[in-house]
Amino acid sequence: MKKILFCASTVSHINNFHIPYLKAFHDNGYEIHVAVNEKVQIKWVDQVIVLPFAKKHFSIKNIHAIIKARKLLKQQHYDKVSTHTALASTIIRLAALLLKNRPKVYHIVHGYLFTLNSGLKKWVYLIPEKITALVSDVVMVMNHEDYVIAQKYKLYKDKLYSIDGMGIDPSRFKCVSPAQKREYKKHLGLCEDDFIFAYAAEFSKRKNQALLIRAFAKFQNKRARLILAGDGRTLSDCKALANVLGVSDRIHFMGYVKDVPELYAACDAIVSTSLIEGLPFNILEAIGCGLPVVASDIKGHRELVEHKGNGLLFKVSDVQELIKCLEEICSCNIGQRLRYGQMGKEKSRKYRLDCVFHQIFNLYMDGEQEVDKNKGSQLC
Repeated sequence: MKKILFCASTVSHINNFHIPYLKAFHDNGYEIHVAVNEKVQIKWVDQVIVLPFAKKHFSIKNIHAIIKARKLLKQQHYDKVSTHTALASTIIRLAALLLKNRPKVYHIVHGYLFTLNSGLKKWVYLIPEKITALVSDVVMVMNHEDYVIAQKYKLYKDKLYSIDGMGIDPSRFKCVSPAQKREYKKHLGLCEDDFIFAYAAEFSKRKNQALLIRAFAKFQNKRARLILAGDGRTLSDCKALANVLGVSDRIHFMGYVKDVPELYAACDAIVSTSLIEGLPFNILEAIGCGLPVVASDIKGHRELVEHKGNGLLFKVSDVQELIKCLEEICSCNIGQRLRYGQMGKEKSRKYRLDCVFHQIFNLYMDGEQEVDKNKGSQLC
């Protein structure tokens, strides 16, 4: 029986993006292992292996994770390895270096943590990518700029492909009428006439929620409210900042939200102030739900948001531009917001699971066996 290893830093990443692919490998007779940060049961998986990932890339603890991963690869004799998330993929690929009989490595880039314009800082992440490119047989990237980066620095061994994400289930999209939206607002304890912005993301410096809080403190629209969903390292700092700036009554910290589209049903627009992205899931869900988006002008966002088309883009970390965009979205009439939303829904279609699944699974199978399209469509 052939064997494949999927690896990611968190179980949630596997559950959010890879279950259809795990099922497909299962249906094609593969034994499936997953390496993640905790021991839990995952659908279609024969064995879950815990690797001791330390969140910081350059933590000494990650050396132990590399040693354990190398031992795993030597013992299990996998035919294929599928790597995901920056940290886990680096650890697994470093472990595969110099192995005499290593598996074929499929490295899926969910977003390089640098850009072409990152200056010297980019080499902190680029050097490990260059080294591990020696064992990155097939590389798949999710936005145009990451494709250019991978080409320029040859961050792949044999083949490089551009894909439209891992596929999103369109049943997750929740489009509601104005009357239904008012009901959802009331359910959250908000006023029907409030204009609700939301940002659903892990609290971190990279996601940059602090910028949005500072912008909201200067944003004078009294109807505007902001929902921040998620948890993470900078959550307590952001709560303290909201208190200091006197906007804690207008900003609602929701904690971790399992069903983000359900939250979006109460919202009028979505915001992202992130500093760097690959193909952001929160924005994909937002445009699929027909919501206008205000987002920082970065790679990943540019793939999903067309300025003045289905939302507005602002210069990264420019609080004044962000405020102008918030004001513009708030002042739009309902017709304009609906036009933004309709274009967003049209943009989201090519990222649906039923549109991308066959391409990606056939890349995994490498012509070994073309997936039956009728059978594959049942996975959606």
